[in-house]
Amino acid sequence: MTVALAPAVPEKGLRGGALGMVSSMVIGMSSTAPAYSIAATLGLIVLAGTGFKAAAFVLLSFVPVLFVAVAFRELNTAEPDCGTNFTWAARAFGAHAGWFTGWVVTVAQLLVMSSQSALTGRYTLLLFGASGAAGNRWVTTAIGAAWLLALCWLCYRGIEVSARAQWILLGVELVVLVLFSVVALVRVFDGTAGPQASVPRLDWLWPGGVGAGTAVSAVLLAVFIYWGWESSLSVNEESADPRHAPGRAAVLSTVLLVLNYLLVTVAALAFAGVGTEGIGLGNEANSDDVLAGLGGAVFGDGAGGKLLGVLLIVSVLTSGAATSQATIMPAARTTLSMASHGALPRVFGRVHPKYRTPSVATWAFGLVSLAVYVLLALVSDNVLSDSVDAVGLTIAIEYTMTALACVWVFRRTLFASVRNFVLRGLLPFVGGVFFLAVLVFALVEYAKPDAGETTVFGIGGVAVIGVVSIVLGVPLMFAVHRACRDFFAGRRLPRGVVRRDGDVIEPV
Repeated sequence: MTVALAPAVPEKGLRGGALGMVSSMVIGMSSTAPAYSIAATLGLIVLAGTGFKAAAFVLLSFVPVLFVAVAFRELNTAEPDCGTNFTWAARAFGAHAGWFTGWVVTVAQLLVMSSQSALTGRYTLLLFGASGAAGNRWVTTAIGAAWLLALCWLCYRGIEVSARAQWILLGVELVVLVLFSVVALVRVFDGTAGPQASVPRLDWLWPGGVGAGTAVSAVLLAVFIYWGWESSLSVNEESADPRHAPGRAAVLSTVLLVLNYLLVTVAALAFAGVGTEGIGLGNEANSDDVLAGLGGAVFGDGAGGKLLGVLLIVSVLTSGAATSQATIMPAARTTLSMASHGALPRVFGRVHPKYRTPSVATWAFGLVSLAVYVLLALVSDNVLSDSVDAVGLTIAIEYTMTALACVWVFRRTLFASVRNFVLRGLLPFVGGVFFLAVLVFALVEYAKPDAGETTVFGIGGVAVIGVVSIVLGVPLMFAVHRACRDFFAGRRLPRGVVRRDGDVIEPV
C-alpha cells in the first residue's frame, strides 16, 4: 500500500529533554486536583444512594479511565505530538474531526479554569481566617483572577519552573491527604472516632446491592474525578523520552490517583459514616466539601489539631492552584500544535525564544479564561456551578474520540499480536464505548430541570451550557476555514499517516 508522506511539520521550539517521567507524572496528577476532586464529589456520591458502597464506585470508575489511558499511551508511542487528542483524531477521522476535538478539549479547560479560580479565591481567604469575605463574590473573584494571572506568568516563564512548582504543590496536597486518612483510620480502630464511625469492610469495594439508577448516577459522578491525568502527554515534546515516558506517566498517574482516592474515601466513610446529621457524609450540608467538614473532627480542637486543620485548607488551596497551572500548560500546547499544523492562525504558534514556552497561546488562553471566569462569577454563582458540571460532557467526548481513534489508527495491525489486540483494540474500544454511553446518560440526566442550579426553557442549565459551548465550535471552525485551507483539505495533517522518524509505520 502506498501512502504519501505529510509535509514535515517544523519544530515547535519547545524545550526538548526538560522533563523526566516522574515530572510528567506529577503534572498529570496535579491536573486532577486530588484533594478538591474527592472533597467535592464524595458527599454527592453518597447522597446518590450508595452509602458505604461509594468506595466501590470510586474504584469501579477507575477501570474505563485506565482503558482510555492505555489508548493515549499507544497513540503517543506512535506520534508524540503536544496536540495529543487534536492530532490523533485528525489522523484517524480527518481534519474536521481533529479540529472539533481540539475545540472540545479547550472548552473543558476553559470551564474548569473558572471552577479552580473560584476555589483558589475562596480558600485563600479561608486560609487567613476571613470566612466572611470568602462568601463575598466580588472579593473571591478578584483574588481568583489574581491567582489565574500569576499562574499564567509561571507557565510562561518555562516548563522547568512550572514542573518545580507542581512538585511542591502536589507534595503538600498528598502529604496532608495521607495524614488526614491515617489519623482518621487510627481513631476509628482505637475507638475514639465517635458513635458515627464504622470499621472499614471489604464489601465496601463491591457495588452489589445498589440499584441500576443509583449505580449510573454514582458512576457519572465518580468517573470525572480522574480527568486531568492526560496532561502528562501534553508535555511529551518536552520530555527526555517523548515516545514512552509520557504514556507511562499517564497510566501510572491513574493508578496512583485511584490508590489516593480509595484511601481518602475509606477513611472518610469509616470516620464520618453515612448518616444525614452532623459530620455524616449523607448530610447535604457537607456535600460541597467533605474534607472541610471533617478536618476539625478528625484532628481535634487542640493547637496541633488546629494547625493540621489549616494544613487541610492549604491542601485544597494548593490543589486548586496546581490544577489551574496544569490546565494552562496543556491548553497552550494544544493551541500551539493546532497553529503549527495550520489549523489556527500562525500567531498562536509563537514560542518565546528564551523561555521556550508557547508565549501567545499561554496568554491567550489565560486572558480568555479570565474573561469567562469573571463573566460567569459575576452573573451568578449558580451559572458558574452549572458551567463546572458541564465539563463532564466535554470530557466524555474527548475520551470517546481518543479511545476510538486508537482502535481506528491501529486497526490494520490489531491481529498481529495478542498485545496489539488487547492494548490497541479491546481496551480502548471498551473505554470509548463506555464514555460514549456516559455522554448519553449525562445528557439525559443534566437535561432534567432539577439536575443543576439553573434551567433554560425547562431544560437543565448544565446540559444547555455544555451543548451550547460545544456547538459553538462549529461556526468558529468555519470562521477559520478560509485561513486554514491546507489543513482542512488534509494537506498539513493528512488522515492515514503516522510518522516515526520520517517513516510511515501505520497506514490507515
